[in-house]
Amino acid sequence: MEPSGYAERPDYRVDVRRKRNLVQVTCDGVTLAETTAALVVDEQDHGIVVYVPRADVRSERLAPSDHTSRCPFKGWAKHWRLKDGADPIAWEYPEPYTEVAVLRDHIAFYQDRAVVRIGAADPVTSAPRP
Repeated sequence: MEPSGYAERPDYRVDVRRKRNLVQVTCDGVTLAETTAALVVDEQDHGIVVYVPRADVRSERLAPSDHTSRCPFKGWAKHWRLKDGADPIAWEYPEPYTEVAVLRDHIAFYQDRAVVRIGAADPVTSAPRP
């Protein structure tokens, strides 16, 4: 495996936090994923991305895409498309770099191709003001 971009940019930030909020991913009203164990990734110079544990993705609705890509800070990405679609709708890092190893076995969805909703955590630990 080639070295990660951290070798040249040790100050680069990819912050990953596990959230217990309900996350639902849909496309054209069809549920593709639902979890209360998502990872929220806040990467420097990028938008926030939600990664869903592979076990919580309805993989029967997806098919492998021929598309691959490489992030210098996360690794090589494998992409997924809808079973009846052509364009990638999601991606994952099967062998992420050590610095972001927690991304293994998680899938992220393109937010311009699927609807990613983040709801409240259950139980909610804070109450609205009276």
